[in-house]
Amino acid sequence: MVAAFDRPIPSPAGTALDDGRGVTIAVDAMGGDHGPGEVVPGALDHARAHTEDRVVLVGDEATVRRLAGELPANVSIVHASEVIAMDEHEPAIALQKHKDSSILVATELVRKGEADAVVTAGHTGAGMAAAVLRLGRLRGVDRPAFAVQLVTDGGTLVLLDIGANPDSSPENLAQYARMGAIFSERVLGVERPRVALLSIGEEKGKGDIRIQQATGLLDLTDLNFIGNVEGKDLTKHQADVVVTDAVAGNVVIKFFEGLSTYIFDLFRTEFSRTFRGRIAYLLMRPGIARIRQVFDYERVGGSPLLGVKGTVIITHGRARRRMIGYGVGVAATMARTRVPQLIAEALRPPTRPSAREAGSEATTDAAGAEAAGAEAAGAEGASSTAAAPTAVESAS
Repeated sequence: MVAAFDRPIPSPAGTALDDGRGVTIAVDAMGGDHGPGEVVPGALDHARAHTEDRVVLVGDEATVRRLAGELPANVSIVHASEVIAMDEHEPAIALQKHKDSSILVATELVRKGEADAVVTAGHTGAGMAAAVLRLGRLRGVDRPAFAVQLVTDGGTLVLLDIGANPDSSPENLAQYARMGAIFSERVLGVERPRVALLSIGEEKGKGDIRIQQATGLLDLTDLNFIGNVEGKDLTKHQADVVVTDAVAGNVVIKFFEGLSTYIFDLFRTEFSRTFRGRIAYLLMRPGIARIRQVFDYERVGGSPLLGVKGTVIITHGRARRRMIGYGVGVAATMARTRVPQLIAEALRPPTRPSAREAGSEATTDAAGAEAAGAEAAGAEGASSTAAAPTAVESAS
């Protein structure tokens, strides 16, 4: 795999080349803690606001039709009789047992070319396993990665991996960097995004052997690689794409989540403690409202699974109508700007693998999907999106 990084590979030129063409988004209507009661209205909001797009609601037809009422012309329903439960501990096995589950049927629409993207608020591990097993990895991608958008005062930062692969090699980290840069360019509109590795020191190459080797690989690329960033610098937006393994990434976002919740709880307690506190809150309310906008993780919609043959967005397990709408919007932008195809072009191996290597890759795909599904189920929502210091609330 080192050969994939030992030569400059041109990055996509330009920023967020959304040509406005219509795309088809398959939405898992039954997924999430709140189920179709929130997912269906959210998907319909996008369909009504973007009539050039087509939305396919996948789930129990009677339930979906009852909640949707009269369907807009660009919305249709595909029936799926089963649902993967949010508390499922073996997502890959569950998919084998429930072949007519809404997430599997929605993903199958992408595989067959009947949809350009899939969006789910359902079980993270099932969503990932369905993508890897049904769509497959892009050629040249060892392991897909979950990315999360962290909203900072300097813009939106992409952090990956946050839940797909607990044991990432230096080559994996270099691939994540390439995939994250393409997402940042094409979806977020960041021209020549700055890429960094998350490590224990800001000096370039400082860290364990994996960080040191990944640094060497990234130095060989044409990415705008700036070295390391420390955890304390994430909110300062010193880089546009920050790369780490799933364990560290998941710890980071959950620490931000817990810390921000703790701070806001402290404010709430203090403001309500005395009459003066309540008066102070009235005076500070406009500023607090602006701060809440920064922490509004719903606006980023969902986490893309980068490295698979199609656009896959897994949004917050507790997502309500508004966030679902944003999630469908992110999926539409990714599909329109051809993010999966650009990743495939950037990571295409220089030589064609032998028959033996191809067989080995196929075997690794299935095994990796089951492992990733189990890990994501344990992480309970590593793939949510967040605003930086609230980070992600887990997509459980």
